[in-house]
Amino acid sequence: MAIAPGTYTLGPETGELLVHTRRQGAAAKAGHDLEMIVTGWEATLDIGEASSLTLTADSTSLRVREGHGGMKPLDEDDRENIRQTIDDEVLKRTPIMFRSREVESNGDLMRVSGELELGGRTHALTFELETDQNRIAGRASVKQSDWGMKPYTALFGALKVADEVEITVDAGLQSR
Repeated sequence: MAIAPGTYTLGPETGELLVHTRRQGAAAKAGHDLEMIVTGWEATLDIGEASSLTLTADSTSLRVREGHGGMKPLDEDDRENIRQTIDDEVLKRTPIMFRSREVESNGDLMRVSGELELGGRTHALTFELETDQNRIAGRASVKQSDWGMKPYTALFGALKVADEVEITVDAGLQSR
């Protein structure tokens, strides 16, 4: 069932915004595929004649939830080092913002097109959300190089984060 007209808010108190990275390169076995949770974010979804979606996220609020693979499990020092690298070298503490240009609803599916600001650059992004009366869920692929970002590398380039990062959201809707 489609979402009723109105204004809704989403954030960490209603659901999760996750970032998933994959490793590649000759030394990929040494690294981890990461699942990170964004702990500081908020979104507003307006459903009506001219529907819209906006989202802001604190780029310093990413925290490693899980690391899959690797030669050894991630410990707290590893998690802190990853957080610091993201803050200092990858996202550089810049804002993350999304503003829709167009939101098309078709039953339980919503196609959202807009502009994502990431790493100080803005680029078009389109994704789909599954909806019901109380919840949205979906995923988007973000190719870091489209935003002028160089994917993180280690071990002289033998271990690297894949250029494409997957963002997922699963959140309940709160009426405003």
